[in-house]
Amino acid sequence: MSQVSSVASPVPVAGNAGPWHGPLAGRLRHMIREFTPNWFAVTMGTGVLGLILPQFPLPVPGLHALGFGVWLVDVALFVLFSVLYAARWILYPAEALRTFSHPVASMFFGTIPMGLATVTNGLMMFGIPLWGAPAVALAHALWWVDAGLAVACGLVIPYLMVTRQEHRMERMTAVWLLPIVAAEVAAVSAGQLAPHLGLADGFLVTILGYVLWAFSVPLAMSVLVILFLRLVLHSLPEREMAASGWLSLGPIGTAALGLVVLGNDAPTVFAPFLPGVGDIAHGVGVIGALMFWGYGVWWLLLAVLKTLRYSRQGIPFNMGWWAFTFPLGVYTLATLALARVTGLAFFSVSAAVLTVMLTGFWGMVAAGTARGVWRGTVFNAPCLR
Repeated sequence: MSQVSSVASPVPVAGNAGPWHGPLAGRLRHMIREFTPNWFAVTMGTGVLGLILPQFPLPVPGLHALGFGVWLVDVALFVLFSVLYAARWILYPAEALRTFSHPVASMFFGTIPMGLATVTNGLMMFGIPLWGAPAVALAHALWWVDAGLAVACGLVIPYLMVTRQEHRMERMTAVWLLPIVAAEVAAVSAGQLAPHLGLADGFLVTILGYVLWAFSVPLAMSVLVILFLRLVLHSLPEREMAASGWLSLGPIGTAALGLVVLGNDAPTVFAPFLPGVGDIAHGVGVIGALMFWGYGVWWLLLAVLKTLRYSRQGIPFNMGWWAFTFPLGVYTLATLALARVTGLAFFSVSAAVLTVMLTGFWGMVAAGTARGVWRGTVFNAPCLR
């Protein structure tokens, strides 16, 4: 079985012979044994939708409350998935360890810090107005955990790619981006956290935000260049990996968002320590974000065209469909940020369209996931096949 199909295709459950049709305890053991990091992509897609809804550029009543509710669901899912994944390491450590050697499944370790980032960012958006200083302290602590996990994923997984795993150009997909992009997602969180901290802590977090951005973005842009070469030489991946084409939008949108958010903080945060640098960072942030946004338009349109082509053959549902959500979500957040910075209606209208698209994708994928959970077809650890 190929690397791609082994991670993308759910394991069929025939008749009543499969473990999902046995006693409840057996189903729970099966779920835990087959539980892999890719489930945290659910929290990424759900969390980013919760963050976007309150920022919708048109005055729609109730969106803030709806976004808060979606974020609470995101928090509950992250806690649940953390418990299930910890149980896998406790009960099935040998199987859990095999994930590191799998050339596709190991990429999804990056979804853990990115899922945590949506929890942290939501805590700043919704928690600080409700709970004040305790929410700031918790967000600060979670950010350090998130940043540490992101750096570990961004270094360890690529190291394993070149030392333990076997990769071929024709099997390359955009999932290579997942462990790399986690650091720039943490950089965005740094920009959102810094204004709520004291001078010294805010300065440190902002500086580290720029470092995390640089730790991720140049490498991710290099991967995109190679990915385009792979598409030209070897055509599209199997239809089971159709949704992975949207992952290319993730590092671009996050790079743009990071530059805007960090640049907005810079004049105030840098003033006591590096006078004048903050104004430069703000200007670079706006111009850089505009260029990344334009680059993202190309990858967005390419993803749409590829999806339309795949749809002619039929795209089988699998957990990889969550790639339709988070990358589009961060690109939407970048569009909203540019709308605020530039004041241009063009970006506001674009953000509204992207938000509607994202909401539709999320509803579609969430419904498919719920059906898969009910039937037990989405619990499939490729490293065990």
